[in-house]
Amino acid sequence: MDYSLSSYLQHIEFANPLYFLLLLLIVPYVLWYLMYRHRSEPQLRLDRTSVFAQTPPSLRVMLMPVLPFLRILAFIALVIVLARPQTTNSWRNQDIEGIDIMMALDVSTSMLARDLKPNRIDAAKRVANEFIASRPNDNIGLTIFAGESFTQCPMTIDHASLMTMVNSVSTDLALHGMISDGTAIGMGLASAVDRLKDSKAKSKVIILLTDGSNNMGNISPKMAAQIASQFGIRVYTIGVGSNGMAPYPVQTPYGIEYHPMKVEIDTEMLGFIANETKGKFYRATDEKELLQVYQEIDQLEKSKLNVRKYSRREDQYEVFAIIAIIAFALEWLLRLTLFRQMRVKA
Repeated sequence: MDYSLSSYLQHIEFANPLYFLLLLLIVPYVLWYLMYRHRSEPQLRLDRTSVFAQTPPSLRVMLMPVLPFLRILAFIALVIVLARPQTTNSWRNQDIEGIDIMMALDVSTSMLARDLKPNRIDAAKRVANEFIASRPNDNIGLTIFAGESFTQCPMTIDHASLMTMVNSVSTDLALHGMISDGTAIGMGLASAVDRLKDSKAKSKVIILLTDGSNNMGNISPKMAAQIASQFGIRVYTIGVGSNGMAPYPVQTPYGIEYHPMKVEIDTEMLGFIANETKGKFYRATDEKELLQVYQEIDQLEKSKLNVRKYSRREDQYEVFAIIAIIAFALEWLLRLTLFRQMRVKA
């Protein structure tokens, strides 16, 4: 945290700034002190002063300027207290640029294929997190699907929590039978649509990433696309995986071995979904292409969202009040002790 004076002043406002005009009184006080302070000091006429030339000044003489300094410091602190320094927190409406986005991510076991490094699912998660980090003003959520679908994270602007959710995604749900394995594209798309259908944002977008073709679920991809279109939701579909064959992990008596598996992506269906919803279909055969896809989607039109933010306004005068009290007390104490016999009038 930055505790510098400049950082502090950037977060402070004054409720009564006109009190700062009182600081102008310091100028005539300083002039009066410089011009007339010698008249109030005791004087002694001597024929010669050379005898005192090598005599060092006493402690009281050296501390004489301390009294007017303490008075000025106390006066400045008191004026700041009267001006009422406050933090600049308050209710306010703020227009920010952003859109509502649901990410639908395939977590079927085929996403373990290693044609992307280290595998498809980890590459997809890494690029998705970069995309999320690049869009701080968007409401973004996450739906995952294999043979079934569910919402991993509803739309939020808490992107740190969202990225934690993305990092926790794995194919273990399908691999260990907690959900059905397979590729229910229609179900994944429908779940994302359900989260966006009531959105008031001008732009509503789904980014659907899969490496296969629809073979599970009660809702067909075409029906889900038509529903998305009715709600004005654009769907950007991404078919991830190399062309031809891809190394896929297979459990054998000798451990996990990687066997070539044919890549079967229903590009026609993904293209239909994109066209039906006025989105766009992409193919990503490696992580570089996948990153480029997300960068292109990042150029989407942003719509204005009105966000009401609240934070409290608090007085911050306590420090200045303490300074004023200490300065006044110290000046009074010095006048009654160290400078009592000298009768210095500043």
